[in-house]
Amino acid sequence: MNDFEGLVAVVTGGASGIGAATATRLAERGAQVVVLDTVEGDGPHRYLRCDITDDAALAAAFDTITAEIGRLDVLVNNAGIGATGDTAANERDEWHRVLDVNVVSMARVTAYALPLLRCSSSAAVVNTSSVVAVVGVRNRALYAASKGAISALTLAMAA
Repeated sequence: MNDFEGLVAVVTGGASGIGAATATRLAERGAQVVVLDTVEGDGPHRYLRCDITDDAALAAAFDTITAEIGRLDVLVNNAGIGATGDTAANERDEWHRVLDVNVVSMARVTAYALPLLRCSSSAAVVNTSSVVAVVGVRNRALYAASKGAISALTLAMAA
């Protein structure tokens, strides 16, 4: 199936795990895939080292995508980090770091992608969340809060 033939996709956190599987599947279905990650992965994709919490790095990555490819059709906001513990277990700095990576960066990446996405007749944004957003899981307060915020952000973006 080549239903993504001719489309360009960006996958954040695409060097491993769910992001790598997503990048591979998109490529198998015909997309040209650009992976944004802090490390390089394996595969036929274009890898751009990018810390999604760093505006300068994001600007440089999207400048490269614009200059080298000139378009974007699909953005998969997948990058994220975990955290364990109840509400008292995580220090304030960890709350800020997890929320910055898991939530704020999705909005930031999407903002950088919008100029290209708005030129596509096939534009789509996919935000990876988790069942933890809607199911109470012991000792996952911070992670659950971040994934719940992603769900709310996604609904707001869609509206």
